[in-house]
This record gives sequence, structure tokens and C-alpha cells, in this order.
Amino acid sequence: MTQGRRTIMLVDDHAVVREGYRAVLEKQPGLKVIAEAGDGAEAYRLYKEKRPDLVVMDLTMPGIGGIEAIRRIRQWDPDARILVFTMHQNAAFAVQAIRAGARGYVTKTSPPEALVRAVADVFAGKVALSPDIDHELALSRLAEETVAADVLTAREFEVLRLLLAERTADEIAALLHISPKTVANLHYLIKTKLGVGSDIELVRLALRQGLLTQMEIGAS
Repeated sequence: MTQGRRTIMLVDDHAVVREGYRAVLEKQPGLKVIAEAGDGAEAYRLYKEKRPDLVVMDLTMPGIGGIEAIRRIRQWDPDARILVFTMHQNAAFAVQAIRAGARGYVTKTSPPEALVRAVADVFAGKVALSPDIDHELALSRLAEETVAADVLTAREFEVLRLLLAERTADEIAALLHISPKTVANLHYLIKTKLGVGSDIELVRLALRQGLLTQMEIGAS
């Protein structure tokens, strides 16, 4: 890292969103956006090429999602600093992102200064959470139902997301670089861990826990 100058990579599938938070971040002294990616696979490739000091990562993107991208980047570089900036206000996504290796989680409904403060906190070695997510995490501890975020690994959570997006086993296998048999085994393990006996029950549980909306379930 250049002394006094911290570099950032933005990861979001919407160019207009990246433009917006590029403007916010580059107004801060010593911050420079050096790379942008539109999906998780591109983010992983660019991280290895550019080695930014911080990644600001969305979660819902085409192909592999942000949680899987975080897991891959942290596997390649255990010291990588990654801050999630997403529309998801669900505690399950925050838990999984932190478990995968993110060092902060800020929702897009937060004011711009919350993102700036979170960036500073992550650089200071702190875990940065926006106030709404802090509140959701506290509420989630009161749930009586088995919470997906508590029992699934980051890889299992990503497979669950892709299953609910109606991806086939072959498609999931290609995206995650695993075999269709491994996908089938993970599918079974996910249902077992969550205590459901069918895919219909799995969808209902995901809806109850706010993991997906009806529109997202049908998305490809």
C-alpha cells in the first residue's frame, strides 16, 4: 500500500451504483478507486491483478454471488479487507458475509456517511456494521426456528441461494467449480441441517427467514 494512499475496488453489477459510491469515496482524502467489477468472478480475477487495500462488495450479482466471491478472495489472500455494501437488510446475509471473511456490512439504505465511516473502521481493524444490521442481528438471536445463517457454511449458503434462484445442479457445479455430485450432496446436507424434507419446504423456510422474495426466487 502506498503511504498515505489507500486503494479500493468496487464490486456491483450496476454501473450507476458504482459511479455513485466512487464519487462518495473519492471525496475522502487518501482514497482512490483503482478497479471496478460487475460480478463475483471478475472481482476475484481483478483482486489478484490489482491487489487493492479494500474491496467494497455487493452480494447479489450474476453468476457467483458476493459471499462466494468473499470466500474465494479471502482464501487466496487471508489478509484481504472486504466491506459488504448491499440492499439486503437480513441478518442471515450479514452473518454469512462475516463468516466468509468480510470485515464489515453496510446496507444501501444507509446514508453516505455510514459507508465512509465503515471504510475508515475497516482500515482501523474494526468490524463495521450499519445500525440497521446491528439491530437485525440482535433480533435474529431471538428466533425459535433454525436460522440458515447459524447452521450453514458460506459454501452451503451460496448453493442454497443458487438453488432458490432455480439454477440446475450442472449450472451450480460450473459456477462453483465443483462436481454435480458435490452439489447434490450439499443440497441434501442443506435440507438436513435446516430440518426440511423437500424443496418446497426449503423455499417456504427461505421466505419466512427473508432470504429471498418471490421475485428473486424466479430470477436467473
